[in-house]
Amino acid sequence: MWMRLRESSLAPDDSRAVVRYAVFATAVAVVLMWALYQVRSQILLIYVSALFATGLAPLVRMIERQRVMPVGKRQLPRTAAILVIYATVIGALVALAAAVVPPLANQGRQLWNDLPDRLGVLQRTLEQWGVIPAGTSFADLLKQTPVAGGADAVTTLLVAIWGIIGGLVGVVSILLLTFYLLVDSERVFDVFVRLFPESERSRVSAVCERAAVKISAWLGGQFLLGFIIGVTSAIGLAVLGVPYFFVLAVIAGIGEMIPMVGPLLSAIPAVAVAFTVSPGLALAVALFFWAQQVVENNFLVPKIMSEQVGLSAITVIVALAIGSSLLGLAGALLAVPTAAIIQVLVEELVLRE
Repeated sequence: MWMRLRESSLAPDDSRAVVRYAVFATAVAVVLMWALYQVRSQILLIYVSALFATGLAPLVRMIERQRVMPVGKRQLPRTAAILVIYATVIGALVALAAAVVPPLANQGRQLWNDLPDRLGVLQRTLEQWGVIPAGTSFADLLKQTPVAGGADAVTTLLVAIWGIIGGLVGVVSILLLTFYLLVDSERVFDVFVRLFPESERSRVSAVCERAAVKISAWLGGQFLLGFIIGVTSAIGLAVLGVPYFFVLAVIAGIGEMIPMVGPLLSAIPAVAVAFTVSPGLALAVALFFWAQQVVENNFLVPKIMSEQVGLSAITVIVALAIGSSLLGLAGALLAVPTAAIIQVLVEELVLRE
């Protein structure tokens, strides 16, 4: 009897139907994966905007609850609350530019005027150490440097300009998409929650709230780290007597916002400028940045991430390594907030059970 049932279950028509269904499902999956790969840049842009919208949502709700009328009247509209945040950020950037640009321009102009003499000092020092052949100028070294792909200078310049334009368009797109996601955040959140059974909706809502708090803390932590590094760099370089310390400190603060490679790249200009004064000063600047990164990596980052975001140092390191391996610099930028979201999901779905 079992054999007859088995034979009937494996009838030729049923077998062919299963094969057709498997082939169709595989083809659909391949097409979807190909389509997702083609729009990976747009998906990344949407994900970044969603992270910013999620991180700013608690702040928007806090501003929205502030009553602009007497008790019992309407609260501040959501659009107005979002515009308050945007206006505050833009105002802070304008104020910062007003305070930073004049001395930055003066020191940048002095650096440009003194650049030939300082390059000459650097060239002679490198010749004495045998790093470059005697009588070789930096212009000769630049001419000997191969251009990637064999492209000429005009092509390289056009590619760089196009990259800058693409970056600006991406930033504007993120700002606009973040704005509209914040405006419709309640509607989007309701639709997302309704995808789950009614008995689980309160739990899903609580998990989303916890993730939003962590992402918001991550945004604040990143800005706080950049500010601390910029201020301490300005003080340290000024005490050491490094020229153009204000310019170099701004570069260090901005570089801190870029995970992994940012601090190293931002330290190179400071060491190079100090080297034009003396090799000893360059060594002192290098040691200063090394000590600054030791304090940051072993004290500031673990403390800020553990207290505000709730991530351990090993989690941050692993997340940065995986993110940079998968998506390069963009992956490193998104690694920590993504790890925070994953931690919330693991705590709720695995550890709680």
